[in-house]
Amino acid sequence: MHADIPSSPDDNSSSATGPWYKELNRYHWFVLIIAALGWLFDTMDQQLFNLARVPAMKELLPHEPGQPPSKDLMNFYGPLATSIFMIGWATGGLIFGVLGDRIGRAKVMLWTILIYSICTGLSAFSIGFWDFAFYRFLTGLGVGGEFAVGVSLVAEVMPNRARPFALGLLQALSAVGNISAALMNIALGQVESAGGLENLAIADTPIKAWRILFVIGTVPALLAIFIRRNLKEPETWKAQADAGLGKQLGSYSELFSNPVYRKNAIVGLILASSGIIGLWGIGFFSFDLLQPVFRKHFESQGLAENVINGKVATWVGITSVMQNIGGFLGIYAYSHLTSIFGRKPAFAVSFVAAMFSTALVFWKLDEFSEIFWMIPMMGFCQLALFGGYAIYFPELFPTRLRSTGTSFCYNVGRYVAAAGPFALGLLTTNVFSVANGYQEGMRYAGVAMCSIFLLGLAVLPFAPETKGKPLPE
Repeated sequence: MHADIPSSPDDNSSSATGPWYKELNRYHWFVLIIAALGWLFDTMDQQLFNLARVPAMKELLPHEPGQPPSKDLMNFYGPLATSIFMIGWATGGLIFGVLGDRIGRAKVMLWTILIYSICTGLSAFSIGFWDFAFYRFLTGLGVGGEFAVGVSLVAEVMPNRARPFALGLLQALSAVGNISAALMNIALGQVESAGGLENLAIADTPIKAWRILFVIGTVPALLAIFIRRNLKEPETWKAQADAGLGKQLGSYSELFSNPVYRKNAIVGLILASSGIIGLWGIGFFSFDLLQPVFRKHFESQGLAENVINGKVATWVGITSVMQNIGGFLGIYAYSHLTSIFGRKPAFAVSFVAAMFSTALVFWKLDEFSEIFWMIPMMGFCQLALFGGYAIYFPELFPTRLRSTGTSFCYNVGRYVAAAGPFALGLLTTNVFSVANGYQEGMRYAGVAMCSIFLLGLAVLPFAPETKGKPLPE
């Protein structure tokens, strides 16, 4: 299987014509499929958390029997759990990004997939908020490490001309992971609505749909078998390791002592922070925003509580599907846009589009029918940025620092972005609160926070253009 591994991406002429995928051999496809599945399952686990956050908080937070926790508790602890998850994500990214450069992309990918799979499963056994948050932190460690090693691996193995399209496809398939989580949420919502979970319990703990979602999140661990048996380290990385550069591989001190790489790292960090806050601090809270709309609609029909819970879960799942169908198309479109016009123009268009589409959803969406065009539009615009991150960040750093630099940009941004959900919660409960005359404070808070996309736009003049250039070595 491995006889047709190219010695270097540079062995393939960037002047070749025809479809980009015609340049890929069997091993190229194997690497792309494995890396894409690793990231697809990674994003599936992320989305399971977004979908399960509200029902988990309702069960785990203090509340009177038969009554949900107070709205203020929900608005505070839901975003706090997200922030803790993102801190774990950032921490894991920094640790495993360095290890990806020092000991190899394939090995670290194996470790990160096992970590995020097993710890997602542990979340199903939570008995309170703090152990739930601890499991989410551990899951974040694996989630954060997988992206940098995955895109570094694909970038170094692919032919030059095929690289942006392959990376764009890898990131686009992350939307499939999100959609898979949403479909599972819909299916379990139907089961719960029909009363199929009413009598299920383990050690006197009722088995709710959100717990089953987290158990399903352990499935990606099976992918580790294929990684262990067949995936090899890129030839470019092996050449660096064999050349006795061990002390320079995966070094933050070298990353920041070089003025070019230091500038690239800071610019990349700001670009990533803008999009990550926009998605995790605003966009993914559209599920929380719409749950009261759904619940009010079904309560007006006089349905039983378990039926209402199931139908709300179903519509939350549909919302996620719509958002991620838009996201898949947005990332795919970005990979073509950036190949024609360049990385910086594509980023500029995406930041502006993300800002206006997200503000529109939070300001105006209040009818079922609007889900089917507003939510896909927001997903298209927001997630297109993440296609840019997958393509652009590996192009900013040399082989010995690629995983480290990519991880720094994408994951240190999460430390900054971890404040996003918390800020949204504080704005909702303290500024745009019912006490201050706002009945739907999250709408106003979301619109106010859309200004974060301007941060990414402001840093673009300092970013290097990498279109048509080989990876730095």
